Amino acid sequence: MKQYSEPLQRGFVLHRRNYSESSLLVEFFTEKNGRITLLAKGARRPHSPLKAVLQPFTPLLLRWAGKGELKTLTRAEDVSLTLPMSTTALYSGFYVNEILSRVLENHTAYPELFGYYLDCVTHLAANPSELEPILRTFEFRTLQALGYAINFAHCAATGEVVDPQMRYQFYENEGFVASLMQNNHSFLGKDLLAFSRLDFSEKETQQAAKRFIRIALKPYLGSAPLKSRELFQRILPNRLKSA
Repeated sequence: MKQYSEPLQRGFVLHRRNYSESSLLVEFFTEKNGRITLLAKGARRPHSPLKAVLQPFTPLLLRWAGKGELKTLTRAEDVSLTLPMSTTALYSGFYVNEILSRVLENHTAYPELFGYYLDCVTHLAANPSELEPILRTFEFRTLQALGYAINFAHCAATGEVVDPQMRYQFYENEGFVASLMQNNHSFLGKDLLAFSRLDFSEKETQQAAKRFIRIALKPYLGSAPLKSRELFQRILPNRLKSA
């Protein structure tokens, strides 16, 4: 029986690990199939053409085939050079890749998020001084792709437009409600309105967005710590605190 073969499509390497003596298991984020793990046979051999191609942040064209659960990569070609990342941008990119690896369902298309990912890594390479707004924007877009429909612009209890000077308490599965409480789940209205516009230009808003993202992503990420965050703390303790 002839094995089914996927048409060529765009993709990026999210993660790779050794498999047998000469092969790799590679997790990709693809435009039409979402997150998928493929067997790259012989990719660890010294003269394999796949060895240099299967790198993070390299725009790829991919094809795979197979009848079982684990498909085999049959073609991978780079369509441009690996995006040039500074040290801080590189570890930020690893963080983005780990988020996608942890929260996206296998074989589920996220074509809009794929475009956002391409924008994100391109901007990380081109604008390393703007890491905070780039990362925060991508995180919020990832929540949108997951169906996380929180209304940042209106009070969940009254439906009234958020007051920039008021403080609001976040309740999971409900939204933001005006409150006098000040704790980890409370946010200023001006920051919520900025969230709704994906405007992370202000330092205070960046910090509030980071706090909200950690709350919102926790159900998707589970209790295991992010390895990329541990890398930040160990390798770049004083230079990058974005993720």
